Amino acid sequence: MVSIKQLRYFQAVVRFAHFGRAAEACSVTQPALSMQIQALEKELGLQLVERSAKGVVLTDGGREVAKRAERILSDVRELGEYAHHHASTLSGSLHLGVIPTIAPYALPPLLPLLSAQYPDLELDIRETQTETLVELLLDGSLDLLFLALPIDHPDIKTIPLFKDRFLLATPLGHHVRGRIRAAPELFKDERLLLLEEGHCLRDQALMFCNLRQIDNIDVSGASSLSTIVQMVANGMGLTLLPEISLEFEVQHSQIKVVKFKKPEPNRVLGLAWRSTSPRHQDFEELGRLIVESRPRRTGTIAISDTA
Repeated sequence: MVSIKQLRYFQAVVRFAHFGRAAEACSVTQPALSMQIQALEKELGLQLVERSAKGVVLTDGGREVAKRAERILSDVRELGEYAHHHASTLSGSLHLGVIPTIAPYALPPLLPLLSAQYPDLELDIRETQTETLVELLLDGSLDLLFLALPIDHPDIKTIPLFKDRFLLATPLGHHVRGRIRAAPELFKDERLLLLEEGHCLRDQALMFCNLRQIDNIDVSGASSLSTIVQMVANGMGLTLLPEISLEFEVQHSQIKVVKFKKPEPNRVLGLAWRSTSPRHQDFEELGRLIVESRPRRTGTIAISDTA
């Protein structure tokens, strides 16, 4: 009889491709884990892995069993979640993933509100790029993502929360005639500063301004918006800033923020979770609190119509 323990051990072997690291992750000895994998192979009548000094390689049968085991373990996790959370909203543990161009701006006003209204919630936050977050969501390491949409995956459900428009950030004293458009012409003679590869904000900026076909654009990379803002303030180029970041990034920076001519480019921020999760009511309530607490302009940040 195949056991949940065996499937969990096998999942760890698949993840780490190494018996020693899989055993450590499962808090068991390597011989104990190896015996369970052998028992699973005997029960199924299949060789699941090829063992070598360098590590572990899945057989064809092992790859198929790994897919099915992931679905089974996901169902088991969600059964436990249903039993634990059905009686009360936003209680127990919640593993939330957030992208770096949202987390520093949306979490500071959200977390106190969440703590005050739902003190029984044990929130764990992981901040990283979209691709990694989606992988962690699908393998069950995360319950919910707060990120830029769309996320196109048949096993993921999403809800949009609000639009976050982009604005042009320039050094003080920089001038562009008339109303500006998010178009390649704007950056032909300018240096465009964007986040490093892997950040969805970078890809969105290139897409919105139709810059992917412009070969002579000087695109720089940085790992945070704060770094880029300082580069802009010191005359090293221009950038696009999401409106959600303005109160945090522009408050004490020597830059000017300018509206784009309509239609203004924007991104849609929202939530994503596994479509099989039973906690959609929790997620929808958290979405309501995110919208309620989202950063809004206080009037201390001036936005110009022209650069």
